[in-house]
Amino acid sequence: MTSSLLSSLQSYNGLPILRIQSLYSDISRLKHSNSTTYNSNVAWWRSTLEDIVSRGWLASTPNRLILHADQGLLESLRYEGAGKPVCLGTVITELVNSSAAVSSQQFLSASQSIYEPGWLPYRVAAFVFGKPFWWTLHQLDLFSSDDESDTERWRRIRGDYVLVGVVERAADTVLALQRTRSLNLADTLYSFDSFRTTFATSALPGVTLSDKDIRVLIKFLERDRRTVITEKEVIKFIEASSGALEVTPVDHGVLELKTAVANLSTQIDDITSKIDSCKTKATAAIRQQQKSLALSYLRSRNQLEDLLTQRIGSLEILQSTLLRVEAAAEEIQIVRTYESSTTTLRALLAHPSLQRDAVERTFDALADANADARELDEAVRAGMDVALDVSASPGDENEISAELAALEAEALAEAKAKEKTPQPVALEVMRSEGILEVAQLVPEQTNAHGATTPDRRPEPVLAR
Repeated sequence: MTSSLLSSLQSYNGLPILRIQSLYSDISRLKHSNSTTYNSNVAWWRSTLEDIVSRGWLASTPNRLILHADQGLLESLRYEGAGKPVCLGTVITELVNSSAAVSSQQFLSASQSIYEPGWLPYRVAAFVFGKPFWWTLHQLDLFSSDDESDTERWRRIRGDYVLVGVVERAADTVLALQRTRSLNLADTLYSFDSFRTTFATSALPGVTLSDKDIRVLIKFLERDRRTVITEKEVIKFIEASSGALEVTPVDHGVLELKTAVANLSTQIDDITSKIDSCKTKATAAIRQQQKSLALSYLRSRNQLEDLLTQRIGSLEILQSTLLRVEAAAEEIQIVRTYESSTTTLRALLAHPSLQRDAVERTFDALADANADARELDEAVRAGMDVALDVSASPGDENEISAELAALEAEALAEAKAKEKTPQPVALEVMRSEGILEVAQLVPEQTNAHGATTPDRRPEPVLAR
């Protein structure tokens, strides 16, 4: 893996060489002196390792969910100007402690979910055995101390580790693809081979999962996501609400039928391809004047066509049988749903509140309450009518009417007075037949002594 290829990763993109040198150096001493930088460096390495493994850039392993920590990993991460990283021992130790990476052997053998606290075997053992057990681990070089150098840690942690983040992404993709498939029983059942054929090339973009990857993915779906149950070679997808927590004999039978249908379909495709090949070879032999060879190819083609007819007939029988089995299984589920619904309905109807006597008592009490409410309402209305009659006598009503009429007359008089009051007229300039006439109507004004000043109007002025 070249430096230019590493630079295409998002984690490397735009980083100055000094920062990369810092990331590649021994970071173990930063854990206590500068924990923020230490945690940032570990997070950077986690993202980088997950990207490299999931893209299939490690030539030393065919796995895409598992990190193979060995000398080849160090060489793959060699970067121009920074060399090989000398911190992977510390990084992988931190990833293991945070459950971001899990030893592949422990991952496949553990029965407890990796998401449950204290799931790791050494944590359980530490709880049981206490300090002597930790001392034994240290003596066996199975426990990493903060005083160790990264080189010592690297020698100890070399091996295969499942990267949980990559497995989670693959599991999300597989579950999304499974939800798009039909919901009949056969589509929820897989053998290991059919599971690999269906999901190995689609779980992660651009890569194909190895057999070990498939086993890790199935284990994760079964133990940690609880969306799959397995029994021997049967893999069954389940819904959280289905309640089906075991592989039944019906599941085994349906999977056998499904596998037989798939195998026959493959055989038919293969026979069809051979028929086409025989026809092509016979044509070529005729062109080369090899009549006997052409006859041989034609006889082979006829035999293959007979075999094809038989296989197609067998396939039709198996497919119809599979459809009937699926229909029967679905009807069983429907009947079970009916039974469950009937039980639920009977339980509800058995409730004391739904007994006939209780219902009649309830409605009788409701009728009495409504009658009491009507009587109370009528009493309130009657009381209000009495109160209104007492507070508003006929004499008071006459006085109110007279006062209203007086107010209306006063408002009418004010309106008429406003209409009779003269209004100032604006200066009007009129020109007609060459004569300019200025007229201004001004109301009489009163001087300081109270005398009235007569209205003065300008004489018409001839236009020159």
